[in-house]
Amino acid sequence: MTQLALVIDLNVCVGCHACVTSCKQWNTSGSAGPLVDDQPYGKDPTGTFFNRVQTFEVGEYPNTQTVHFPKSCLHCEDPPCVPVCPTGASYKRAEDGIVLVDYDKCIGCKYCSWACPYGAREFDEERKVMSKCTLCVDRVTSKTLPEAERKPACVLACPSSARLFGDVHDPASAVSVAIRDRGGYTLMPEWNTRPANHYLPRRRHDAVVHAEDLVRVDNPLKIDGKRPEAPQQGPGREDYAT
Repeated sequence: MTQLALVIDLNVCVGCHACVTSCKQWNTSGSAGPLVDDQPYGKDPTGTFFNRVQTFEVGEYPNTQTVHFPKSCLHCEDPPCVPVCPTGASYKRAEDGIVLVDYDKCIGCKYCSWACPYGAREFDEERKVMSKCTLCVDRVTSKTLPEAERKPACVLACPSSARLFGDVHDPASAVSVAIRDRGGYTLMPEWNTRPANHYLPRRRHDAVVHAEDLVRVDNPLKIDGKRPEAPQQGPGREDYAT
C-alpha cells in the first residue's frame, strides 16, 4: 500500500516560512479553500493554516542554536482523528494514505481536534468545519501538471530543499532512503499513531563560542556617543514642510 508523506530536514530548514505562505496560497485557491482569516490585524486574530513553523532556541548561552520546526498533519497510518468522527467526515484514502476531511459531512464538532495528539487540526471560523493539510492532494494527483510539479506546494517552495515528498512504503524512494540513511524519526511514537511524516535530525556542530571571546563593542556608527546624521541624497522632508 502506498503511503505518501513529507520528510523534513531540520538541519537545513531556515524558518523562512515559504512553506507556510505557499501552502496558504495554493490551498486557498484550490480544492481545500478558502482558508479564511478573521480579523488578522485585530485584538483576537484567528486564521486557518495547514502548515506552521515553530521556532525554538536550544542550549545555554553562549552555545545556543535556533531550531525551526515545521509541523502539519502527519497523515498517521493509524489516525486517531478518523474513528472519533461521528459523521465519517474524517477519512484515510486507501490508495495513497492521505488523511482528508469531507466538508459536506463535517459538522464542526471538533472531536478530531481533541483526538489528534499533534494539534494539527484547524477550525475554519467562517465555514464552521474542521480542516487540515491535504498534502495538496489536488496537485499530486493532477494529470494536467507536469510530473515534476506533482508535489505539495510547500515542497516546491522550500528554498533550502528541506522538504522531501514521496512514498515512505517504497524502500527505494528518496524519502525512504533519507529516513534510513539519516536516522529519520516520527513525533511522539508512544501514541502508536504511526505518523507517516518523518523528521531528519539536526547534525551536531563542533563550533563552540567561549565566554572570554565575547567582547562587547560600541556601535561604530556613533561619534561622540551620537549617531551621525545620514547624508542628504536629495530633498528631505523638511523641504516639503508647509
